[in-house]
Amino acid sequence: MPTTVFTIANQKGGVGKTTTAVNLAAALAEHKIHTLLIDLDPQANATSAVGVEKQAGKSLYGPIRGEGSIFEMITPTAFEHLALIPSEEDLAAAEIELAQTENYLMTLRKVLEPVRQSNGYRAIIVDCPPALGMLSMNSLVAADQLLITLQCEYLALEGLGQILRNVDRLKAINPDLNLGGIVMTMFDSRTNLAKQVVDEVKQHLPDKIFQTVIPRTVRLSEAPSFGKPIFAYDPLGVGAVAYRNLAKEVIARFGLK
Repeated sequence: MPTTVFTIANQKGGVGKTTTAVNLAAALAEHKIHTLLIDLDPQANATSAVGVEKQAGKSLYGPIRGEGSIFEMITPTAFEHLALIPSEEDLAAAEIELAQTENYLMTLRKVLEPVRQSNGYRAIIVDCPPALGMLSMNSLVAADQLLITLQCEYLALEGLGQILRNVDRLKAINPDLNLGGIVMTMFDSRTNLAKQVVDEVKQHLPDKIFQTVIPRTVRLSEAPSFGKPIFAYDPLGVGAVAYRNLAKEVIARFGLK
């Protein structure tokens, strides 16, 4: 079966982007779907969230520069069916260096192509930096599906429009890029505002919003500091239930099984 590349992006930080990348990848792996998580954020939060130490020379920085093979960067995790390409601080330099290369928006797509061709993974999930810079734009050009994490707060809606406009522009380079779905995160059922934001997105993009809403929970916030996805840290909690349900939706929507 072909590999599907999912990019999880939002130019705003603190919206549950990395939490979603890590836990969606882990949930797919629970379904025995071979999944590769790529940490493209120089802060390396996704790397530490699956319990992998940052290691110089193990990120995509080398392959992006034309040095080394992407396969050399693939690192096993403690979780069956889930592999990782870690991040490191050097990736921050790629933001500047990419802009100085020819066809700079196509670089990551070319780097990922051998993994796509190998059919070793059914899903590749890319966690982007919290900005629409060179790395994020590259990941959109390399992707089949964009998943947007949207915090259940009013200002989040303004950022949504900006992302959608960028997707439209990038379709000229990557016509296969689709808005795969919108994941509503940090939902607080005690506030009317959170419900209003979800309702507004449902009204404007009813076929794109996932039915599963990710709650705001302390356990989801704590899990990365223990180097564990939520299923290993609090397997029966509401956060784990939510991400398992989201994974079921993703599997069904994109035919991953």
